[in-house]
Amino acid sequence: MELEEKNVLVLGAGKSGIGAINLLIQEGAFPILFDGNEKLQPDEMKNGCIAPEKVRAFSGQLPDETLESLYLAVLSPGIPTDAKEVTVLRKAGIPVIGEIELAFRQMKGKVLGVTGTNGKTTTVSILGKIMAAYETEAYTVGNIGSSFAGRVFGTGENAVFTAELSSFQLETCEDFHPAVSAILNITEDHLNRHHTMEEYIRCKEKITLNQTKEDVCVLNYEDPVLREFGESACPADVFWFSSKRVMENAIYLDGSRIILTRGGLREELLNTDELQIIGTHNYENVMAASAMAYTAGVPLKVIREVCRAFPPVAHRIEFSGKINGAAWYNDSKGTNPDAAIKGIQAMNCPTLLIAGGYDKGSDYREWIRSFEGRVKWFVLEGKTRFDIKNAALECGFPEERIVLLENMTEAMEFCLLHAEPGDAVLLSPACASWGEFKNFEVRGDEFKAYVREHMADSGSALPDRT
Repeated sequence: MELEEKNVLVLGAGKSGIGAINLLIQEGAFPILFDGNEKLQPDEMKNGCIAPEKVRAFSGQLPDETLESLYLAVLSPGIPTDAKEVTVLRKAGIPVIGEIELAFRQMKGKVLGVTGTNGKTTTVSILGKIMAAYETEAYTVGNIGSSFAGRVFGTGENAVFTAELSSFQLETCEDFHPAVSAILNITEDHLNRHHTMEEYIRCKEKITLNQTKEDVCVLNYEDPVLREFGESACPADVFWFSSKRVMENAIYLDGSRIILTRGGLREELLNTDELQIIGTHNYENVMAASAMAYTAGVPLKVIREVCRAFPPVAHRIEFSGKINGAAWYNDSKGTNPDAAIKGIQAMNCPTLLIAGGYDKGSDYREWIRSFEGRVKWFVLEGKTRFDIKNAALECGFPEERIVLLENMTEAMEFCLLHAEPGDAVLLSPACASWGEFKNFEVRGDEFKAYVREHMADSGSALPDRT
């Protein structure tokens, strides 16, 4: 796409927006940056721009004159496609694409794209390390690492981009075409944005929109939505992964062995005892990343070495330390009930569970039913605490074991007082962090800082993971 001397509007001044601005500057376009937050100062919005003097910036209200001679508008993923500014642009006949689509149109090389409700960050982290160990020019982009648009300029035909992609990012894709894609799972999430599960599923499956049988899509056979999609509607060559059954043309978990079968090959890739990450959900992430790397041409030897060395991902069932004999785990990335199920299922001792936060319209009952006697205290904070309590009572969880508190600081203080040696304290909120924290990383970092502070107070040393 030729962008030189074209007026291009970028909506959203976050990481994706600044990445798009920098790509536009490098391509010789005339970029315009807009953010609906009227409190932002135009000069501050340009922080991170490689040539801020070449960028016009506006906040709060988009001036009418900016629509004149616009060639294109680029939408950051945090901005809904039905936002008023987007509606105005479309009525004016101005094409609107997303940052991922912009990057794809300007890139060389190939993309390996991962989406799904849960497990994206771990899978992409593993896959990115595998590709970096094998390829001479490998980049990890999207929701993890650099913005896609901010990374593509100057890369060559041999570049390989491993991309973590949300439903928000896929929603605005048109020509985006990964050589290998993966959809890890589909469970209820982001209904406040997509409104219906049908629309949410459509956005996730859109990662395969332009794939053909020459491409590969890695799908979870144990997910009923994805099984139906893979068997009847996926346009790519489907390669399954399964944690429950032996399969052909698949990578599967057989006891503690991860087996790969494809094109006449049947080989044990790894034993789960060799991995540093725990839990069936993490074994699924390893299988998905390995399947993508293998179909992208990486030898099994390289895949094995990287998977064996891969450490736990920050904020995902991350062991943070022991205080007075109780182990504390940071699962702040468990921002929806399905992700939080994985967190509580990884606990094998009495657990004080800290949960709650921003309301995304989730149903908490399946998560609560997954506790199976593990939760000793259910410590609820944030805006959703009352809704979660009601769901817990409906599921038969004992009311005397539910604690309602205002914020996470109070929740951690409660756990510090009530956790006993041999217990676990698990931050696995099943909710987004917005409102109380900027993002789940800040929430998790505060949790870990609290643990470090009180480990020092109690004289605890950081032990091996329990």
